[in-house]
Amino acid sequence: MKHILKVAAIATLLTSCHSSENELEGLNSSKKDTLITPVTPQNDFSYVAEQFADLRVLRYEVKDFDKLDLKTKTLVYYLYEAALCGRDINYDQNYKYNLVIRKTLEAIFSKAPNPDADIQMMKQLETYAKRVWFSNGIHHHYNNDKFIPECSENFFKHELEHVEENLLPLQPGQTKQDFIAFITPLIYDLSIAPKKVSLDSKTDLVKSSAVNFYEGVTKKEAENFYAAMDKKSKSTEKPMYGLNSKLVKENGKLVEKTWMLGGMYTQAIEKIIFWLEKALTVTENDKQKMALEALVKFYKTGSVEDFDLYNIAWVKDTESIVDVVNGFIEVYQDPLGRKGSFESVVSVKDLEASKRIATIGKNAQWFEDNSTILPQHKKKEVTGISAKVINAVVESGDAAPSTPIGINLPNNDWIRQIHGSKSVNLGNIVESYDQAAGGNVVNEFYYNDEIKERVKMHASLADKLHTDMHEVIGHASGQIEKGVGDPSATLQNYASALEEGRADLVALYYLLDPKLIELGVMPNIECGKAAYDEYITKGMIVQLARIKPGKDIEEAHMRNRKMIAEWVFEKGNSDKIIEKKVEGGKTYFVINNYDKLRILFGELLKEIQRIKSQGDYKAGQNLIENYGVKIDPTLHKEILDRYSKLNIAPYAGFIQPKLIATEKDGKITDVKIEYPLDFKDQMLEYGKKYGLLPAIN
Repeated sequence: MKHILKVAAIATLLTSCHSSENELEGLNSSKKDTLITPVTPQNDFSYVAEQFADLRVLRYEVKDFDKLDLKTKTLVYYLYEAALCGRDINYDQNYKYNLVIRKTLEAIFSKAPNPDADIQMMKQLETYAKRVWFSNGIHHHYNNDKFIPECSENFFKHELEHVEENLLPLQPGQTKQDFIAFITPLIYDLSIAPKKVSLDSKTDLVKSSAVNFYEGVTKKEAENFYAAMDKKSKSTEKPMYGLNSKLVKENGKLVEKTWMLGGMYTQAIEKIIFWLEKALTVTENDKQKMALEALVKFYKTGSVEDFDLYNIAWVKDTESIVDVVNGFIEVYQDPLGRKGSFESVVSVKDLEASKRIATIGKNAQWFEDNSTILPQHKKKEVTGISAKVINAVVESGDAAPSTPIGINLPNNDWIRQIHGSKSVNLGNIVESYDQAAGGNVVNEFYYNDEIKERVKMHASLADKLHTDMHEVIGHASGQIEKGVGDPSATLQNYASALEEGRADLVALYYLLDPKLIELGVMPNIECGKAAYDEYITKGMIVQLARIKPGKDIEEAHMRNRKMIAEWVFEKGNSDKIIEKKVEGGKTYFVINNYDKLRILFGELLKEIQRIKSQGDYKAGQNLIENYGVKIDPTLHKEILDRYSKLNIAPYAGFIQPKLIATEKDGKITDVKIEYPLDFKDQMLEYGKKYGLLPAIN
């Protein structure tokens, strides 16, 4: 899912592509910066639930769900259950002991409160539990750093003493005291699994990453293992080897533990298959049925070739109102870019809102032909792009609680080139961000009243257009030169950031093009200028509020934005295309010439497409390392100080709607939708109902 998908909300808010904070972009999910325009609530629906640590928990509405017919509601319900049954998988993928920790926290907060517990420390432990639920594990969902509770180790141990032994995830033969001694350092010792995903090229990326995709394996061994697979296959239509497996060393040999029925994660996959087969009884049409049948087959065989067949069938289903992403999709959590994290998004098409994004999709060939990339890197025929706006009904795994706002799939390049892709904008997620946003960030970080008013007036549509083009024509553009390998192999740990940057640059280049006005999707050039104002200010300043003092930028989407903004700032410095201004102790970056900035965006787009098309690792490394990683400590301190005064959490995610089916004589007679208000309650309910995997897998 190339999420513009995978930026989450920086309160006013930055979101990412899935993840993302899943601009994404592999499925091309985009967790992209969310809109910062203040919006007057249109109804009584409460969009903001709570705020803790650096997180805000929001809610989203599925409008007109009650107007769906019973068959459609039943289909959505079955897919909803299949989505949530895979939730445990993502926890385990993120770290081998995440489920042990989560199940322990659930045991603590499911019991009656301990009457002699320190109230303040209990609140601190609850905040920690919420952070674990939000991040699907003990590492921050965006910066990958391990976080620990503010309450003391002794308090934590004391609470465990008051939990009944049968409620704790003890291993066979393990006593409660042994368990407490085992789990406490997993939570509190920062030297144990300090980083979920390491992108530091000076280290062994596999060994320095806590993700549960490799065990007893070095980076070199893993690369050689999959390079041999790639080399053995002579076909140009290669599957994504390693996508759905854990690579381990057993008796000195490398072995894949495949995520499939009867294999690793089978307990959850059995339930996913059960609900998908239920869905097959109420499909809308033959194409949708063929896609779901292919997905079930993939889960049963574990074959990556079968996953390709599923993706081909899924791309062909462009008529269905209901759609689902379910499987091992985005590879951002793997430092080598091979392993797919489980995620699911169940949605219903928004027919009216889809007209804008569909217009862009229909003109994809024009955008490709008029791009700044080299002629040999342009697609002569842009194939099968379908685009729509959807209303999410439920998200799970790597897509929740932090969600993409745009998705473009599938991720396998040869499928995209021959069979096409689907691009979506998650309309009700974007609306929720809109409704929850405020104007404080605009007032604090944008230079003058003219810019502030332009951003407030146009940012909502500008962001939607950026997402649409990032997903529809960004990820779908360009082609790799013959004989050049997949970017996961050629560009390695820089592939994700470069891909997100490439898709962003396609959108940026065209946001100032009169073609959008001609197509009727943008009212005027001022809207494009607002998009440029936002991108430079966020890339150079606002996103720094997410980074701890002294830290480098490591997350792919943040590196991408920083790299683009820094590069154009440097290249246009002599002409002051972008000017750094400091007034009253506050730093601003102000665009003086939008047309020349567009030219620079086009030049960088051409270079990044060349890097991808030719597999130029060194050039890609230089771009990211020189422009996307390091932060000026003086500027960083200033931004942290300014942002802290706004009292806005920099990240946001969602409580999911709840579907409730009523039955009579074994048949569903209706499906109702509810909107839970309490994040903790939903997480405890999910743990009880969908906690399908053993604590250690």
